[in-house]
Amino acid sequence: MSARFTTLGRYPTTRLRRNRGEEWSRRLVAENKLSVDDLIWPVFVQEGQNARTPVASMPGVDRLSIDLFAEAAKEARDLGIPAIAIFPETDPKAKTPDAREAYNPGNLVCRAITAVKKAVPDIGIVCDVALDPFNSDGHDGIVRDGRILNDESVEALVKQAIVQTEAGADIQAPSDMMDGRIGAIRAALDARGFQHEQIMSYAAKYASAFYNPFRDAIGSSGALKGDKKTYQMDYANSDEALREVGFDIEEGADMVMVKPGLPYLDIVRRVKDTFGVPTYAYQVSGEYAMLKGAADRGWLDWNKVLIETLTGFKRAGCDGILTYGAVDAARLLNSR
Repeated sequence: MSARFTTLGRYPTTRLRRNRGEEWSRRLVAENKLSVDDLIWPVFVQEGQNARTPVASMPGVDRLSIDLFAEAAKEARDLGIPAIAIFPETDPKAKTPDAREAYNPGNLVCRAITAVKKAVPDIGIVCDVALDPFNSDGHDGIVRDGRILNDESVEALVKQAIVQTEAGADIQAPSDMMDGRIGAIRAALDARGFQHEQIMSYAAKYASAFYNPFRDAIGSSGALKGDKKTYQMDYANSDEALREVGFDIEEGADMVMVKPGLPYLDIVRRVKDTFGVPTYAYQVSGEYAMLKGAADRGWLDWNKVLIETLTGFKRAGCDGILTYGAVDAARLLNSR
């Protein structure tokens, strides 16, 4: 038994329930506090004007045209949410095997960044760096003869990060899991005078079955050939996650992320304890859909399970959480 607990059991009259008796007392002894400052809101964007399309597998989540996305960013800012993350539904005609639309400075993502920065300059913008929304194969990297080409993919990812930063994005968040991409992106940004722009690395991203609703939202599920197990992590491994995180920190990542969230809170704890760097987790689409779908059927109380699960992220060591429930969570937290 740990030395700090050597007195347990010496005093039979000690009652831990005393501290739980009143709401004010529970607040005083709470070990972890969830706040609006912990939230990042992922939003899906689409082409069009005044267009809103529900994502069938994610109840309550819509794809938004750029004009509505800018309005949503204002709402997020007004609620106190520090940052939003952008994910595009790319026109299938723009998808190619080399994913060159990813680094087109006039693509949907870059136009959305510019519009939001013009409308809401004081909210942070996080941009995914991965090729799956733009790749006709549905993969995060370039595919040739059935294999993911690491170095060629990194070259495309660097170009993508540059155009997104030039458009006004504050944080580049590589989610592709190619080897060496953090160092390459950091060097390229620095060389172009973007020394102050941040990198949030999806450092420990697992090959998970919880991503399927997201793939529906960005239109890549039908395009995906095979699976992503050759570059995303095996969910049986945890030591490997620490190696991945360590490499990314050494290469220049300012923040690291574990993805998915709830099934991987042990990984969050290990990362935070080992490195002590800003650590984030993503409450991914499947986690959100599972909870929200059950709540819509009356099986769960959405407000309660949302705050409970997000507090669980904090308890595990998260400095922040990406969640599709960010707006709902912010309203609940602000009403306390």
